[in-house]
Amino acid sequence: MEYSDSELMALTAKGDDGAYGLLVQRHYQAIYGAALKMLKDKFLAEEITQKVFLQAYRAAGRYEPRAKLRTWLYTILRRLVLNQFRKKEIQSTPLVTENGEDKDIATYQSAMSPLDQLVMQEQMEGIEKIIDSLPPRQRLAVILKSYEDLSYDEIARILGVSIPATKSLLFRARETLRLSFQKWEASGNRKD
Repeated sequence: MEYSDSELMALTAKGDDGAYGLLVQRHYQAIYGAALKMLKDKFLAEEITQKVFLQAYRAAGRYEPRAKLRTWLYTILRRLVLNQFRKKEIQSTPLVTENGEDKDIATYQSAMSPLDQLVMQEQMEGIEKIIDSLPPRQRLAVILKSYEDLSYDEIARILGVSIPATKSLLFRARETLRLSFQKWEASGNRKD
């Protein structure tokens, strides 16, 4: 029998460490992936992800399943990441996965010429730089919508704002991204 997240949280609140382990197993990669996209640092992303699950464990008795558990975990992640940004300016480094590249991009790139691969790599780096330059709340909203494919409602709950405010935040972020990308392309894709 597979337990729902709400059932596992209730069991965790009663001290069932096995239920907690299942929750971590079920949601770790999503939370870690979002943390890594925001922080661009594997060590820091892992540390923040562990803090998310530690806080979730400590608050298990207070969890109310009004929203999806993952939405609640993203909310905890948001607070921890924003606190990290406040503590110190995070230096942005290129995001590299375990094998050095994104699997989907690698599959696509294998059918491309070396020149096309280079152009695509430069574009990806340019887009990453532009996303990194967004204010933290806009960056988080873009990551949650574009990378994590969350709904406006889920993003609004995570950010603690209304749905119209979320749409406005994403609109401003996309407009900034569009203008910055146009400027970046017009500059000849130079790496500065």
